[in-house]
Amino acid sequence: MVSYRVGMAHDLQRLWLTGGVLAEGSGVDLEIVDGVSTQLAPPGSASAEGARYELDGRLVIESFAEPHAHLDKALTADRVPNPDGDLMGAIAGWIAAAEAGEFTLDDTATRAAAAMEKLLVNGVTAIRTHVNVGEANAIGAVRAVRRAAESFAGLIDVQIVALTASPMTGAAGAANRTALLEAIEEGVDLVGGCPHLDTDPDRMIDDVVRIATDAGLGLDLHVDETLAVDVLSLEVLARVILETGFEFGVTASHCVSLGMQPLDVQRRVAALVAEAQIAVVTLPQTNLFLQGRDLSTAVPRGLTAVAALLDAGVSVVAGGDNVEDPFNPLGRSDPLETAALLVMAGHTTVETALELVTSAPHGLIRGGPVDAGRSAGRLVVGQVADLVAIAAPTGRAAVAAAPHDRSVFKAGVLVAESREHRRVLR
Repeated sequence: MVSYRVGMAHDLQRLWLTGGVLAEGSGVDLEIVDGVSTQLAPPGSASAEGARYELDGRLVIESFAEPHAHLDKALTADRVPNPDGDLMGAIAGWIAAAEAGEFTLDDTATRAAAAMEKLLVNGVTAIRTHVNVGEANAIGAVRAVRRAAESFAGLIDVQIVALTASPMTGAAGAANRTALLEAIEEGVDLVGGCPHLDTDPDRMIDDVVRIATDAGLGLDLHVDETLAVDVLSLEVLARVILETGFEFGVTASHCVSLGMQPLDVQRRVAALVAEAQIAVVTLPQTNLFLQGRDLSTAVPRGLTAVAALLDAGVSVVAGGDNVEDPFNPLGRSDPLETAALLVMAGHTTVETALELVTSAPHGLIRGGPVDAGRSAGRLVVGQVADLVAIAAPTGRAAVAAAPHDRSVFKAGVLVAESREHRRVLR
């Protein structure tokens, strides 16, 4: 049985988390003052001053961050069919449902809030979500997701990317461009879209860079979500960013086709991406589900070239993407699932996988560089105490078992708990 509760605890000026275990395996008493980690001390060091929360040997690490969600689509798998199981089937199913009036503002807000609660209970305290804007729904989904986010104020930090419908270029894209401008006026955090789905991908990149520059917003684009080796918009994007000097931050999500390129191409493009300071989001759950369905042998895994990107110094992060919708009928809203798939399908180390779901996405969402000293969820004195305590003795054990037993702290405040109880009856 799993039980949980979510809520905002009262502010504590000083809190000791006692009896915890750090990512590297040592025991710790952690002092938090005014929401900031101020002391990592040996077990038994906690002073009598301030409140206490006993961790009982749980692993305590930096909280998770979800760098790529689709909260407006979440939890619709039973309502929106995707018989083909591929990307275009999911898009067609979603468009048909939207045009049929399947999704109201209230429905979208309710589902988005439910998806956010799942993430919070699992230890996520920051989310970047893509939200559809376009001719079909204008900016209704943006308003719905914002309403849901407001109900989690103080619990989760939320960024909204205006995911512009395709096409965006030419006469056929006029209504979608108008919707994007309305979303910017409404107040989104980043500009998004899908160059590889546009009728003119290169022009789409030029247009979206110009629009984002005028708005003073960063970019987070769905890039090359295909196994086709002749599609490589990531390289085009990197060159445009370098040529224009775009300065508001760029993220390229998916980048699937890069993983299909020869190693020399991977390395050349990765070096260019690093030079352009473009962050890359790999999304194993949805890409494993959608990609390669037209192949019957030697089916690719559909992940980007994680190793080449990391070797080139690119800021790589990992996300869960879609959860229980036509793009992915499964998904647990748990970054530990993402980390496990990175290890198994992406052949990363466990430590790298943990870094890509903790410190790396937090750095991306905050808009600053990732501090290597905070890798793999390690705690650093002087940082905001966004933490998750998990009933596991090590990071590897946490990724392996993904225990439901977790405590979540936002700026040193307990905001969610989940408890698991098991019995074997003989």
